[in-house]
Amino acid sequence: MPKHRTSLELLESRIAARFAYLWTDGTPRVIAIWFLWNGREFVMATPRKAPKLKALVKNPKASITIDDGSFPYKVLLVRGRARLDSAEGIVPEYAAAAERYFGCEQGQAWVKQLRGMISKMVRITVTPEWVGLLDFQTRFPSALSS
Repeated sequence: MPKHRTSLELLESRIAARFAYLWTDGTPRVIAIWFLWNGREFVMATPRKAPKLKALVKNPKASITIDDGSFPYKVLLVRGRARLDSAEGIVPEYAAAAERYFGCEQGQAWVKQLRGMISKMVRITVTPEWVGLLDFQTRFPSALSS
């Protein structure tokens, strides 16, 4: 991943990622999902019964976008392949993401509640194979470039 300041701001923000993948019939799907960037890969987690897992087993190609939603837009674009690993209990990166998104106290309360609801999760990692950044000041979509 580039060490561009805007990229780092988006990776450290509380903005949910948009995670795109192909459903088993080939149609595209996009969901908002918490993530944690560990410096090498995006880490997400989901209950083991989540429908997206069936699709990702069939086709692990995925895209992630993180954008700030205000002009001038800042958008981090990532393409890669999802790797799925089963985990007992709550995935540690999910617990860390809960604290980042909710704050320490509420994040811990959410994870405690979730422990009573599920006993297993699936850790989803996406290692970037392609990365793009738009900031609509110095980096524009290719359709606007000459």
